Amino acid sequence: MAARTFPLGGVHPPDQKHLSAAKPVEPAPLPDLLVVPLSQHIGAPARPVVKKGDRVLAGQAIGEAVGFVSVPVHAPTSGKVLRVEPAPHPLGPPQPAVIIEPDGDDRWADDLEPLTDPHGADPDEIRQRIQAAGIVGMGGATFPTHVKLSPPPEVKIDTVILNGVECEPYLTADHRLMLEEPDRILAGLRVILSVFGLDKGYIGIEENKPDAIELLGRKAREQGFAEVVPLAVKYPQGAEKQLIKAITGREVPSGQLPMAVGAVVQNVGTAAAIWDAVSVGRPLVERITTVTGEGVAEPRNLRVRIGTPVRHLIELAGGLRGEPGKLILGGPMMGIAHHDPDVPAVKGTSGVLLLPRDRVRTAPEGPCIRCGRCVDACPMGLAPTTLRTLIAHEMVAEADEWNALDCIECGSCSFVCPAAIPLVQAIRYAKGRVMARRRKGG
Repeated sequence: MAARTFPLGGVHPPDQKHLSAAKPVEPAPLPDLLVVPLSQHIGAPARPVVKKGDRVLAGQAIGEAVGFVSVPVHAPTSGKVLRVEPAPHPLGPPQPAVIIEPDGDDRWADDLEPLTDPHGADPDEIRQRIQAAGIVGMGGATFPTHVKLSPPPEVKIDTVILNGVECEPYLTADHRLMLEEPDRILAGLRVILSVFGLDKGYIGIEENKPDAIELLGRKAREQGFAEVVPLAVKYPQGAEKQLIKAITGREVPSGQLPMAVGAVVQNVGTAAAIWDAVSVGRPLVERITTVTGEGVAEPRNLRVRIGTPVRHLIELAGGLRGEPGKLILGGPMMGIAHHDPDVPAVKGTSGVLLLPRDRVRTAPEGPCIRCGRCVDACPMGLAPTTLRTLIAHEMVAEADEWNALDCIECGSCSFVCPAAIPLVQAIRYAKGRVMARRRKGG
């Protein structure tokens, strides 16, 4: 029986996961300074509640949530607050951050008490705990998790899916988590199911991780509340709408969220973090990050405290191999290229990818030859070259009519374009212009 997948578009980039897939997760030693941004999630940035000179404990809140679509930020270790000021940020311009000098003791605060019955607690109590722990989507989207678990009363959620696909080339953080800590993942899934009153959930994993499919599948069968669904190896299999289509056959309508078809998707790392929050009262202050690429000497999977500078992680991976060509936070398809190795790892940093100069494509942009490969590759059924042409002429209303906002920015169009046209960048710009127009009532 063929593995399930989504029917429309998709590409097959070389996965390069062999560089780190067999490397067990190792704890990353603390750096001399931690740079903890107050904005690490979709929504309002946290408001600082510490100042220069304060002593903090690991897990202590250093930034408070501002509104419902916001989460607090916590100190990754104990130490002294040196400054609260703008600092390099993975998304581009400097953002306010708390700079902490670790004291080496790693003493923990006990601000969050474990729930006495994590699987039987009231759903609202679970949501409040998840927000208090600062948990966001750890697949890279960083959407506050408690918001995802709070659909409007009229929306019925009947399907919970854990995303163990990790279809981005090079990255193996989720793969290692599934192999090394499957019980944390399953316990977190059970908590999520309890929020919606469901008795079964699904875990989607690509077939290029047979060991994870076997291990999680066996444990899921033993525990009886989860089913592992093997999925075909095709990018972007791990995108929410594509994952829902592959597992349930349901298609999320244009412009709507997964809850429109009764589904909620969470990353396997998010599920593990949820379990930590409710079972031992631990906020989200660390994550597994793959430090990889042909540009580092020894690719590794590291358990990283939030705020650790990327430069420190590269040094832990043996340093540079050859002349560096490109630094990417995340994977090569959806990750963000960055020029500054002092930028810190944040809650959404699934990978640090360093490519040597000879592996970076630098072909000049050519004219569109109307080959249609981008249309064939788009998993959302869009016309990338048309959208690019429209926005190039500032035809924002027309770009909206051609469903620019449906673009998931997977990069498949740019990957297959023989003319090296930066299509996904153009559509990302178009989405910004469409949103601005809508905010003005256009």
